Amino acid sequence: MKKYLKMLLYILIGGIAGYSYYYFVGCTNGGTCPLTSSWYITTIYGAAAGIVLGIPQKQI
Repeated sequence: MKKYLKMLLYILIGGIAGYSYYYFVGCTNGGTCPLTSSWYITTIYGAAAGIVLGIPQKQI
């Protein structure tokens, strides 16, 4: 159960980071940027990055 909570936390932090990127940086060309033109796309990409970072690594 702790593993899933940690994964959910990474997804949440990634989504917040993605939305923050949209809010503070965003697209300044009038919406012509494919990635940063809408808040939900950057939030989804941030959450996906959180998933990648939150996957447990195998210890060597």
